[in-house]
Amino acid sequence: MTSQIEIVTPGPNGTLLDEKGSVVTPPIGWEFLPAGDAGITRKATLHKTFWRLQVQMGKRKISKGIWAPKALIDAAKQEMEATRQTAEFQKKATAAKLRREKKQLEYVDDFYGEVFRFLNFHPRYRQEAERMAYLICEHATPVGSGTVARTLRIPIEERAARAVIAWMRHQTTGYDNMQIARIKGERRKVRQLLAQRSVELLKMYRNGEPLLPNCPLRQALR
Repeated sequence: MTSQIEIVTPGPNGTLLDEKGSVVTPPIGWEFLPAGDAGITRKATLHKTFWRLQVQMGKRKISKGIWAPKALIDAAKQEMEATRQTAEFQKKATAAKLRREKKQLEYVDDFYGEVFRFLNFHPRYRQEAERMAYLICEHATPVGSGTVARTLRIPIEERAARAVIAWMRHQTTGYDNMQIARIKGERRKVRQLLAQRSVELLKMYRNGEPLLPNCPLRQALR
């Protein structure tokens, strides 16, 4: 089994399970390399002698790292460390970082605009719209946040709309403290109900209606 790529998953009591569900133990001399450093992982897997540890996250399978011979992992770390000390690598890394930062700033600006347009508040509540768009972007746009704002599977305007409703669910309702029954579909029903309430609340701001002192959105924006 060690001569080919294998996928393993976490089992009970710290064990590992192969693709058939059987408990397996890494060979002597192997160690675990957590995910996070793509360069080291790429070099450590060149010899095709490793197990990839995967976990199910919703509909996706996420790699948590690999099990591989310690000698291969150590060699990969040493090789990457030497490469990263070269002037050429550092120059490329700096340029890449600047490109990522520029791209991120541009995306935050674009996303802020889409959120502001979706809110579409009455002019009397323009300040609230600006504040709300800022807070939503601050929460939803960081790289690695895992929010709907970071997915490219749907148009940016839809991402903005979903981000608004998600933010309101956590900031203007009691969702985070709700005791939701562990019944299939129940959490989705609760979210749909809270989304309807959020839409009704947004309508008040869009129509420029007077707000009550205990308005949950006003309190959240403070």
